[in-house]
Amino acid sequence: MSPRIITLTLNPAVDLACEADAVQPTRKVRTTTEQFDPGGGGINVARVVNELGGESLAVLMAGGATGQFLRELLDREGVACRVVPVAGLTRISVAIHERSSGLEYRFVPEGPTVSDAEWHALFEALAELDGDWLVASGSLPRGVPEDFYARLAALAASRRQHFVLDSSGSALKAALGKGISLIKPSLSEFEGLVGHEVRDPREQDTEAVRLARAGAARLVAVSLGAAGAVMASDRGSLRLPAPRVQVRSAVGAGDSFVAAMTLGLARGLPAEDAFAWGIAAGSAAVMRYGTAHPQRSDIDMLHDQILAQTPASDR
Repeated sequence: MSPRIITLTLNPAVDLACEADAVQPTRKVRTTTEQFDPGGGGINVARVVNELGGESLAVLMAGGATGQFLRELLDREGVACRVVPVAGLTRISVAIHERSSGLEYRFVPEGPTVSDAEWHALFEALAELDGDWLVASGSLPRGVPEDFYARLAALAASRRQHFVLDSSGSALKAALGKGISLIKPSLSEFEGLVGHEVRDPREQDTEAVRLARAGAARLVAVSLGAAGAVMASDRGSLRLPAPRVQVRSAVGAGDSFVAAMTLGLARGLPAEDAFAWGIAAGSAAVMRYGTAHPQRSDIDMLHDQILAQTPASDR
């Protein structure tokens, strides 16, 4: 049995994915193939951990009728959860796939404002839960202080939990150097951390290693979309390709990456192999419509492809 992975979603959503012939202003846009998923970074991580045979517990804040619907969606998928209630309504996000162009349009509300009492209750709930790994993923809702993830990193360290953080901006920067096991910024988020554009692959490797050696996190994994990803530690960097797949939806791909890589680390795999599993899961996620729906069989297949494309000396 894998160690339990606790995931945190401060600003979850009900995710609606649908298709339309064309997205146009003013006119009614008729949609089809509507699909509702429980969404938000940590929730997506928990769902993919479950798909891969791991054990997860999703901790989240939810409120109102939309929050109740989110709970029903989680129950339907068999995702174990601990819900801290909030007064505000849980947000609804919309992703529309335009058939005529193949483009995807994503509409993401900012979500409810959280009171001090509500986020303190969430923090106290996390302090009571047992788990070997704690994964915090997603943005901070209004009302939650920017140093929340830094406080959470300190809590995890005091409880000897491995802490994984997938966020951005000031919330991510405030937590760096607090004993984090893994961060997974996208390229734009990574550039925000280093303070300038980083498009040359060699410079990406150098800057990622610099972050790791500075103690930002033990592992720094930068996702690069179709170009794959680079992972750095204080010992150096590793770059792996992304398999070529048909992209249907990018929603939840990064969370799928985090889920598979974290699960691999939790199972005791070498970081290099866990990294390959992360890329495979992220690639498998974009092959399917909806939020974070990678299939285990696809992940296994793509993992084998990544290893076949990578010389043993580079792994």
